[in-house]
Amino acid sequence: MELHHLEAFSAVMSAGSMTGAGRLVGRSQPGVTRMIQELEQEIGYALFDRKGPRVTPTQRAFLLYEEVERSLIGLDAIRASARAIGLDAPAPLRVAATPALAAALVPRTIAALAQHEAPLDVQLRSASAEHIVQALLARTVEVGVATLPLDHATLDLHYIVEAPCVAVLHADHPLAGPGVLALQDIAAHPVVTVANRYRLRRRIDAAFADAGLQPVIALETNASLNAVMAAHARLGVALVDPATAFGTRIAGTVVRRIDAHIPFLFGVVTLPGKPLSSGASRLIEALGHVCVDLLPDAVRHAAAQHDALMTRRANPSRTHTKGVPA
Repeated sequence: MELHHLEAFSAVMSAGSMTGAGRLVGRSQPGVTRMIQELEQEIGYALFDRKGPRVTPTQRAFLLYEEVERSLIGLDAIRASARAIGLDAPAPLRVAATPALAAALVPRTIAALAQHEAPLDVQLRSASAEHIVQALLARTVEVGVATLPLDHATLDLHYIVEAPCVAVLHADHPLAGPGVLALQDIAAHPVVTVANRYRLRRRIDAAFADAGLQPVIALETNASLNAVMAAHARLGVALVDPATAFGTRIAGTVVRRIDAHIPFLFGVVTLPGKPLSSGASRLIEALGHVCVDLLPDAVRHAAAQHDALMTRRANPSRTHTKGVPA
C-alpha cells in the first residue's frame, strides 16, 4: 500500500470528488482516479460509489478513513520530529484534549508557561475521550486531557480535577438573577445539556433523578459550547461543565451555581514507561494550577481516587466554598 494512494484517498474523502481531491494534492483528476482504483484493487473492495464527477464513500470507506487519518497524522508527527532533529530543536509537544478542555484550559496553560519560561511549541488537537486514548496508544500525541472515566491499564493517569457543573443562561432569563439556582427551579424551564450518556450527562441525569425531578430537555448536543450558545439563543438553561462556562464566556449570558454538586471530572494521561519530555512535564504541572485558578471550587485529586470518584453520586446538600465570578 503506497503512501500516495492513502493521501489520495484522504483527499477524496475530504473534497467529495476526484477533481477536488486533485486540487488538494496537486494531481490531475485522472491521476487521482487511477490511484483510487489501484488502492481498491489492492484491498479488494470498492471505496466509492461513482455518480458522474462526484463520488459517495461506502461504509467501508468511512471505517478505513479513521485508520488512514491516524496513520497520516502519525506520519506528519514524524516529519515534524525529523525537522526538529535537523535543527537541533526539541520536537513539538503534541497534546490532545476533549473540545471543552482544548478550548478553555490548554491555551491558558501554554500562555501561563510563556509568561515565566521559554514558550512551548505545541500541536493541539481536540477529540473525544475515546479518540484521545487511541491517539496516545498510536503514539501520535504525548499528553491527553480527557473527561473520566479514564481507567485504562495501558495509560498513566497523573491526576484528576473535579469542579462542579454550573448553569448558563441568557442575561434576560427569569432565573438569571444573583444567587444559587435550585435544581427544582431549573427543571421548571427548558434545559439544554450534553448528550454523552456515559460521562457528564450520566451525572446530570442522576442529580435530577435523585431530586425526583424530570426536566424537559429542549436540546442535547455533543459539545458544551453548543449548549452555551443555545442558552444565548434563549432556548433554555444550559447545564454544562465549568471549563466551558468560565473559559469561553459568551457576552449576553450569565453563569450561575446550582444547589446540587454535579461533578465535572477530567484527568491528564500519558503512556506508561515512556519518559516525558520536559515540555510535557511542565505543561502537565501548569495545567493543574490553571484549572484550580480558573474553575470555582476545583479540587485536584490523586489518580488513585479514580474509582471512588466515578461511583460517588451527585450531592444535593453540598455547598460551595468559593464564589462564582460575575
